[in-house]
Amino acid sequence: MARAAKALTTLRNHWKKTTFGVCLLSWGGHWLYGKHCDNLLRRAACQEAQAFGNQLIPSSMPLKKATVFLNPAACKGKARNLFEKNAAPILHLSGLDVTVVKTDYEGQAKKLLELMENTDLIIIAGGDGTVQEVITGLLRRADEAVFSKIPIGFIPLGKTCTLSHTLYPESTNQVQHITNATLAILKGETVPLDVLQIKGAKEQPVFAVTGLRWGSYRDAGVKVSKYWYLGPLKTKAAHFFSTFKEWPQKRQAALMYLGPTERPPEEPEEKPSRPPLYVRLYRRLRLYWSSPPKEIPQDVTPEDWEELKLSTIELSIATRNRQLDLTRTEDFMDICIEADTVSKGQFVNRGSQKMHDPHMCPEGSQYIQASRCILQLPEGTEGSFGIDNEEYEAMPVEVKLLPRKLRFFCDPRMREQMLHAAVQ
Repeated sequence: MARAAKALTTLRNHWKKTTFGVCLLSWGGHWLYGKHCDNLLRRAACQEAQAFGNQLIPSSMPLKKATVFLNPAACKGKARNLFEKNAAPILHLSGLDVTVVKTDYEGQAKKLLELMENTDLIIIAGGDGTVQEVITGLLRRADEAVFSKIPIGFIPLGKTCTLSHTLYPESTNQVQHITNATLAILKGETVPLDVLQIKGAKEQPVFAVTGLRWGSYRDAGVKVSKYWYLGPLKTKAAHFFSTFKEWPQKRQAALMYLGPTERPPEEPEEKPSRPPLYVRLYRRLRLYWSSPPKEIPQDVTPEDWEELKLSTIELSIATRNRQLDLTRTEDFMDICIEADTVSKGQFVNRGSQKMHDPHMCPEGSQYIQASRCILQLPEGTEGSFGIDNEEYEAMPVEVKLLPRKLRFFCDPRMREQMLHAAVQ
């Protein structure tokens, strides 16, 4: 008892050191418990992946090849470590023949896709910028009609991972989010995503799965990281200081667009069986001896372009991938032209909302559904576009919707939610 009383007296006399020690021990215990929980999540995911790897396949069937495009610079240089600890063990245990391609500089993924050989799966490990580079390189290929049918997996490792909100359930635990995304690739459920083809007058086309932004909110959002020392106030500070420029900040342009197009029926995934040899010979002989069919001239319906002049604080052109509807009957992209009559207070408040949902269309904006559009900018226009959160020089562009162009792996639970929401 005497020793316990003496220890308590010492702790009370040095209460500052005692408080600091208790806080340090509590933080250390919480950190160790978090690491332990992460290891349990990794172990459970590896056990689930091993079940896929233990499945028997015929001896004549080759292993599926998976090509991973990893951007080590994503997430401030942490992406490589995150991939090797959380995703790589799952992929190797699943029985896939995995090839990891690490990019060394911005734009390298586009060049590597031009040289890529046949593969069964393409896996993107990075953020929005890596996704944009890979799909641009993929769809620029001469044989893109074949390669665009390869299913694509996305492992969210970047600072911004917009697609992960569509493909995977929300999770506050980064390890769980990455392991869930990797396991979704093994489960094989896919959803078709729309792609935007954005082409300037002289440049090669750029492709995007999220959209294009041009305006003051985008310009202010890019500068948020410069005010890191303000902590949670950095977003409001970036938008507040941007109002010191010429106000109101208007963007002048001309927009031509075509309305939505009717969605064609989906192509069957299974190819029809090849007919017998005698049937093929009969068809060829009949085609050879028959007279060539007469060409019937078809009336070409002129495209019904609509044109408008716009003055806006921000223009956004976005796909419907954020609100994916697998049963809709029309294909279109969303064009949001925000009013230029915005007060400085509204600009600061709305800017914080746009950091969470960049393509939100506020009340009072002009909303257009289009399948194709041409954006004409006045000569001498400065500034930049944000295409899937990547910066490009502002110029006149043609934006074309490529409906259901690519298939991405998704969590089966998310696919069920999409189908259930469509039925309701």
